[in-house]
Amino acid sequence: MAPIYSRIIATGSALPERAVSNADLEKIVDTSDEWIRSRTGIRQRHIAADGETTGDLAFLAAQRALETAGVKAAEIDLIVVGTTTPDIIFPSTACLVQQRLGANGCAAFDVNAACSGFMYALGIADKFIKSGQTKKALVIGAETLTRMIDWNERETCVLFGDGAGAVVLEASSEPGIYATCMHADGGYKELLWNPVGVSVGFKDEPNHGVRIKMAGREVFKVAVKTLDSLVGETLEAAGMHEADIDWLIPHQANLRIIEATAKRLEMPMDRVIVTVDQHANTSSGSVPLALDYAVRSGKVQRGQNLLLEAFGGGFTWASALLRY
Repeated sequence: MAPIYSRIIATGSALPERAVSNADLEKIVDTSDEWIRSRTGIRQRHIAADGETTGDLAFLAAQRALETAGVKAAEIDLIVVGTTTPDIIFPSTACLVQQRLGANGCAAFDVNAACSGFMYALGIADKFIKSGQTKKALVIGAETLTRMIDWNERETCVLFGDGAGAVVLEASSEPGIYATCMHADGGYKELLWNPVGVSVGFKDEPNHGVRIKMAGREVFKVAVKTLDSLVGETLEAAGMHEADIDWLIPHQANLRIIEATAKRLEMPMDRVIVTVDQHANTSSGSVPLALDYAVRSGKVQRGQNLLLEAFGGGFTWASALLRY
């Protein structure tokens, strides 16, 4: 029996209309364009409008992916949304998007793995397709992280933005996703976290104390080391070598982390997709946003091998090696 692969047949993305530059942030917090760019590579970020939700961005990205694929919503068997900023506690954002698309009846759920959310969602959908249970899946990464930013805390407020990306996966006899890897280590919880929630309760502070807390230097060190190991693991799982990779499409959190991963692969930066300068760290949204940009700009071509990877709070880290 021939193996079943899951192939990405189309991509889509959505960013809020409002773009905020580093110069704009200089007016509200003690920072500078040079300070932000030299440490992160970020030049601007997009911020959701009042009333604009994660689900709104996810819906637009999904719509664009489905239109590009020429697939009707009713044909989708599975919807998985990677997000850590759902619209409401329940139903899941996946269910809300499903109803708006008109894909009612298929399985739909969210995955919370922080910045690795899309990669986790992609890995899950890949397994559903390879099992034969699913023929077509919609995988989305979407966030409105700016809703939990302390705009007075310059170390974190400059890093994050809002956005969404989506892919349509289809069962195929042709190679698509060769391998996915997923890991987590909750022992690093307090290096990057949001300490409030439903069960532990909210804080009696503005916005219920919902604020991202991060030990930036420590996160950087662990991320570089962990992603280095992840690259080797993913290549081994796929039975491939560094030279087989045409494009690296990494989580868009920090340009220096991206450059370190590229160095590990001995890959020149002109073979690495970088969009962190345009939309900052959109968490689960960053990898599919970068992928959609790479495809629509014509950089990524059919038949090329792509390495996708992400690292996020938890800590979580995950990857996929695939032929586009």
